[in-house]
Amino acid sequence: MTKKNDYFKTICDVSRAFGTTSDKDQLLGLIVESAVETMKGKAACLWLADEEKSEAMPVAQIGLSKKYFQASIHADKIVSILEKEGYFHARDATSDSRLEEHAVKKAEGIASILIVPVMVKGKVIGVLSLYTSKPRNFSKDEIDFLTSLAEQGGIAIEHARLLETIRENTRLFHDLAASINSSLDVKSIFQTLAADIAKGLGVKASSVLIINKEKQTLELVASYGLSEKYLDRGPLSVGKSMAKTIQGKSVVIKDATTDKRVQHREEKKEEGIVSILSVPIKAKEEVIGALRLYCGVPRDFTEDEVMLVTALALQGGVAIQNASMFLMLEEDMKDLKDDMWSHRSWF
Repeated sequence: MTKKNDYFKTICDVSRAFGTTSDKDQLLGLIVESAVETMKGKAACLWLADEEKSEAMPVAQIGLSKKYFQASIHADKIVSILEKEGYFHARDATSDSRLEEHAVKKAEGIASILIVPVMVKGKVIGVLSLYTSKPRNFSKDEIDFLTSLAEQGGIAIEHARLLETIRENTRLFHDLAASINSSLDVKSIFQTLAADIAKGLGVKASSVLIINKEKQTLELVASYGLSEKYLDRGPLSVGKSMAKTIQGKSVVIKDATTDKRVQHREEKKEEGIVSILSVPIKAKEEVIGALRLYCGVPRDFTEDEVMLVTALALQGGVAIQNASMFLMLEEDMKDLKDDMWSHRSWF
């Protein structure tokens, strides 16, 4: 009963901390410290999946040496077990065939490991690991307690992600609005947009394409993260290249190397492009081009992400309208001056 009281008190303490700080690092640090203290472990670490590198990266830990983290951690096997069983336990971590780097674990003084998933919206995004210095089995209560701490970690990570998303979206809109307000150089504005949106959404690359009505092709006006070889791959046909975008609809391509809607599939494979989001750029109600994001790993773009990219693409359309109106105004002013000089010649 004492242990259960300890678990309850720890969960309450962690929950209380969520109400006093939004600092993700502080909250995750509290979670790993609580795991070690309450479960009498040697060490604990919260790992997050890095999809680009197919590795797990430590984001909070206590009790482990720097040398331990020099060995890369591939958690694919562990994640599949977690998805099926809900937890992973190795009584002897130095010999368990499901684990890697046995010598590193032995040198670190690790005997047993208990691993539970860190989940956000039903998806495993990382793991919380508890390490002991002596061989140990874990009770259901202990597994449930560590799982509860991992859930708290998932909440902290998702909360921090949402806050960062709000800040980043605000910054993207501010930077684009500032560019539109301070310059009529459309190429410069789109180059800023391409770079900012790729960095902001954490994608591999981006491009801005404008329709050439005479040739019925899409012409590149700005890009970020794409090689010269890929950019020189040849023209894109308006009719073939994701026709729905040209019709004014957003398109998500999960695998650009096999999807028949995509042109130059082999070149995309060589470039390391997997998923694509393509949204229309409009001037008033007319589609004049497309803004595209490219990912190096399979990605399901959320509805919020699609809405953000669509909104930014619309701002790009506004930039083109502004530049066009300015050129028209310049032409009107020139005509007006010519008329004034012709009238003066009467006197």
